Amino acid sequence: MLHNLYRSYFQHRIQKMERFKTHPIEVQESVLKKLIQAGCSTKFGQTYQFSSIRSSDDFSRQLPVSDYEQLKPYIQRMREGEQNVLWNTPIPWFSKSSGTTSERSKYIPVSRESLQQNHYKAGHDMYSIYDLNYPKNYLFSGKAMALCGSLEKISHQKTTHFEGDISAILAYQLPFWAQWKRAPELSISLMKNWEEKIEKIAQLIVKENITHIIGVPSWSLLILQRVLKISGQSDLKKVWKNLELFIHGGVRFEPYITQYQNIIPHSSMHYLEVYNASEGYFAIQDRLDENDMLLLLDHGVYYEFMPLTELGKEQPQLVGLQDVEIGKNYAIVITTNGGLWRYLIGDTIKFTTTFPFRIQLTGRTKAFINLAGEEVMEDNIIRSLSVACSNCSAVVKEFSGAPFYGNDHQKPCHEWAIEFVKEPENIQHFTAIFDQTLQQLNSDYEAKRFKNMALDVPIIHSVSQGTFYNWMQSRGKLGGQNKVPHLANHRDYLEEILTLKNHPLS
Repeated sequence: MLHNLYRSYFQHRIQKMERFKTHPIEVQESVLKKLIQAGCSTKFGQTYQFSSIRSSDDFSRQLPVSDYEQLKPYIQRMREGEQNVLWNTPIPWFSKSSGTTSERSKYIPVSRESLQQNHYKAGHDMYSIYDLNYPKNYLFSGKAMALCGSLEKISHQKTTHFEGDISAILAYQLPFWAQWKRAPELSISLMKNWEEKIEKIAQLIVKENITHIIGVPSWSLLILQRVLKISGQSDLKKVWKNLELFIHGGVRFEPYITQYQNIIPHSSMHYLEVYNASEGYFAIQDRLDENDMLLLLDHGVYYEFMPLTELGKEQPQLVGLQDVEIGKNYAIVITTNGGLWRYLIGDTIKFTTTFPFRIQLTGRTKAFINLAGEEVMEDNIIRSLSVACSNCSAVVKEFSGAPFYGNDHQKPCHEWAIEFVKEPENIQHFTAIFDQTLQQLNSDYEAKRFKNMALDVPIIHSVSQGTFYNWMQSRGKLGGQNKVPHLANHRDYLEEILTLKNHPLS
C-alpha cells in the first residue's frame, strides 16, 4: 500500500522530468529569469544591476565568473547574520565542504529554496527513475542506510544558523516519516567522531532490514566491511536479504566496483550514480545500462560551461546548453537558488548526449597532471587503471598521483602511490599496461611518451593497507564529505603519502 502511494508520486515526477528533457533551453531560460528576479533586491544584485538584465547574454556580460575566494566576503557577512546579501530569503544553513588553498573549509549557503526545490526534489526524482527502471522493487519494505556528517549550531546576537556537511543538513531536516525509513537514527548519524560513528552504525544496522544504501563509495565500504565482520558473513545479502540498490556519488565509482561486487556478488544488486554536492544536486543516472547521468534542468540551477582552454582567463568565454559539444571537457559553472552566482564549482564534465542532456564527470579543475603539456585528467587515469586491473587480476582501493620532475638518474614522469586490495603479481607488467592504455586515451600524453623523449615510464609505488586512511586521518579529513585527491599538479600530497608509507603512524 505504501509502495503504491509512492509509485503514484513517482509517475507524477517522471512526467515533470519529461518537460525539461523535451524543452531544455526554454526551461533553463525560465530558471534564470526566476533567479534574477529573486536576486534583484540583494546587495549582490544591486552591485551588478540585476534590474537591467533582460537576457542570458546580459547576465553573462554583467556578472563575473566567481570561485569561492571571490564570493567568500559575501558569504562571511551572511555567516555573521547579515541578510539579503547573496539571496533574498534567510540562510539557515551553511554546508561545510573541502577547503580552498587559503583555508580549511568552504561554507556554502543553503537556502530553504535550494533545500526543497533542488536537493529534496532531486532525491524524489532519483527514486522515481529507479522505480521506472525496476518497477518490481522492494525499496520501501525496509530502510535506507544513509551516511551523513555532523552539524553545529552557530549563534549570533540576532540570528542562529547551522553549519555542517550537506548530508547532515538534509538528514536533520527530513520529515518524521522519512526519518522512520532511514538508518541509523539521527543522533548516531550526526556524531562528530568518525571512527566511533562507523562502529556504532555498523553495530546497529546489522540488525535492520536494509534495502538500499546511500553514500560515498569509499566511506560506505568501511561500514559495510565492518558489518560483515560483526555478522560473520562474507556476503551482504546474507545479512540483508532484501538489499537491492547502492546509490553512490561524490567520487568516481569505477575504482570501487570490484570491491562491492566481492561483498555483494549478486546480479540482483543494482547501482545508481548521482551527482550531488554541497552546492547542489545536479544529475542522476537515468539509463542504468549506460555510464552517464541526466542533467537536471528545472531544479533551481542555471548552468553554463567553460571550455578548459578558458580556465584562468580574466574574462573567460562560456557557452550555454545550446552550444555544448559532445565529448568535450568543460568546467561547470552554476547559478543557484542558494545565492551562488556564476560560481565555478571546480568539477569538469563532458556531454554524452544532447536533447536530452547527459553528462559524465571527468575530474576537477585542479585535479590534473600537466608536466610537459600532456594535460592528463582523472577520467583518463581511472579508465587506465581499470584496464590494467582487468589484465593483471588486481584490485585498486585508493590512489594518488603527481609529477616527478626528474633528476640526474631519471627523466621526468608521472609518479603514483596505489593501495591495492589485491596486488598484481608483476607490478612492472601492471605499469606497462597502465601506461599503454593512458597513451591510447590521451594523444598528448602519447606524444610526450614517444621514445621517452619528454616523459619516461611512470613510477608506481604499492603502499600498504590503511595508508590512505591514515593519511586522511592525519589531515583531519575523515568523513563522507572528504575525498582522496587522485591527481595534483604538485607533489605536496604524494610526498606526504610516501612519507607515511615509509614511516607509518603508530
